[in-house]
Amino acid sequence: MTKTSTHHFSFTALSITANSHIFKRLKRFFNLSLFAVISSVSANISFAQTPAIYSSESIFHPVWAEHGMVATQEELASKIGVDILKQGGNAVDAGVAIGFALAVTLPRAGNIGGGGFMMIYDAKKKRTYALDYREMAPSKAYKDMYLDKDGNAVEELSRFHGLAVGVPGTVDGLITALENYGTLDLKTVMAPAIKLADQGITVTPDLYTSLQSAKERLQKWDSSIPVFFKNNGQVDYQIGDKFVQKDLAHSLKLIAEKGRDGFYKGETAKAIADSVTAAGGLMSVDDLANYKAIIRDPVMGSYRGYRIASMPPPSSGGIHIIQILNILENYRIGEMGHNTAETIHVMAEAMKLAYADRAEYLGDPDFVEVPMKGLTSKDYAHSLYEQISQEKARPAKEIKHGQPMPYESDQTTHFSVMDKDGNAISNTYTLNFSYGTGMVATGTGILLNNEMDDFSAKPGVPNGYGLIGGDANAVQGGKRPLSSMSPTLVFKNGKPILATGSPGGSRIITTTLQIIMNVIDHGMNIAEATNAVRIHHQWLPDELRIEKGLNQDTINLLKAKGQNVVEKEAMGSTQSIMHTDSGFFGASDPRTPSALTTGY
Repeated sequence: MTKTSTHHFSFTALSITANSHIFKRLKRFFNLSLFAVISSVSANISFAQTPAIYSSESIFHPVWAEHGMVATQEELASKIGVDILKQGGNAVDAGVAIGFALAVTLPRAGNIGGGGFMMIYDAKKKRTYALDYREMAPSKAYKDMYLDKDGNAVEELSRFHGLAVGVPGTVDGLITALENYGTLDLKTVMAPAIKLADQGITVTPDLYTSLQSAKERLQKWDSSIPVFFKNNGQVDYQIGDKFVQKDLAHSLKLIAEKGRDGFYKGETAKAIADSVTAAGGLMSVDDLANYKAIIRDPVMGSYRGYRIASMPPPSSGGIHIIQILNILENYRIGEMGHNTAETIHVMAEAMKLAYADRAEYLGDPDFVEVPMKGLTSKDYAHSLYEQISQEKARPAKEIKHGQPMPYESDQTTHFSVMDKDGNAISNTYTLNFSYGTGMVATGTGILLNNEMDDFSAKPGVPNGYGLIGGDANAVQGGKRPLSSMSPTLVFKNGKPILATGSPGGSRIITTTLQIIMNVIDHGMNIAEATNAVRIHHQWLPDELRIEKGLNQDTINLLKAKGQNVVEKEAMGSTQSIMHTDSGFFGASDPRTPSALTTGY
């Protein structure tokens, strides 16, 4: 059973009509009479040059659309996003509608009981914003709350206990995005989600499998049993059954009618606080009432002529994607080749150095100083590049955090959106583990997160994803835990050309990194970039994780360089969109069933 459930979706394309001029152009490449929606796969576009939109040289092809596009991990949510675009909504309107819909259709990751990050590009203002709606520690939380009397970290307390629940940020985040950057009203964008919860959805094979995987976790809580099982827990939902969530529908209606107060005050807030407290937690109604999403400046970088905009702390993703790209810019990656031993080796060595810095420096910038400029500087990256041997892997035990310039004065889900006016969003949000704590706030239908595990319970002790943390990410009341979520936008000539991101816990950073590299360094279209085999190294544990599909000769060469190569399950579920002069091109990750890229 995977520990996280992350989801990414993107908006970029719209359907092709048989009479459109682009369709006629495409027919020259393929003898096609119909182009519509393709699920879980998208195509190849190179940024470095201008190749044919569709090429017989590629085995992977993207979804195309003319006016706007949606890519999510769940079919119903994708269609809802497109419907909002067709109604005249912009990318933010569609993204907010999707965010609420996924709470109904993808309960293991979509949520209103968790939190996340959204990158927003406002085409009119020509500005990029980073919306932080990460969960917060309750005000009474304290540094050693997960340690026993002997000073040892107790995993159960930070993962499957009332103390594991952070104050949810999703509702305030989505409303903040809509009020500042959307065009439609809250009732309009929430109506589809309310309808699905009230009238029910059909249990898909994907939903059935995830419920079975989380059965033990869900059945631990009396409040969750009647929500996710039939006959008060006696019977499992089966594929094809109707899954109705009346309590969740009521909670969503309160938000639609009362806005923030429908969640952070009144009956919903009381039910959440009471449920958490009854489970041994420290959350109060005041903690909920005081929650606020924050609009931050994005972390910005450059890579081979492209501008990268990603999420700043309390996400570690943006800083370390840019840091790793800065190191790798010193190599001729394109000439070295995609997924060759030479390329993978230097990628792994760069990843190790970045994750060592993550453990030392990263935390909530409202509580600790994070050396963002230093960590993302080209000069610092060059000093790290000089530490890398192209012939021999450096053992993790020999790597410590670096000295950047001085301080400045598996379940999450991702979605991305692009619309006809040039607006774009890239959004990643989560409950942390699949179905979070597994606890539903009594009578609300709302699953609660276990995001407090992303704090460092004790310096040097790994969290649920094996990530090491230090004092910068220690527990403190009102603080936001460090995250790897990395919603990212890539720009060329001042315009967004790629929206991408992924679930995957500690692998989010490296998964998103490889989408960017596959497109820029290796000239892949977005479908090829999505389907390519992925690798990952996070410093500790000292292993080079690979997906199935890397050839044995390459593996042998990596081992000869001293890399500890370990093959494990597939990584990530990217939902990406590219925008070119020829339209929108999208790709949903084939690693996840039920994903859909579509447009109009």
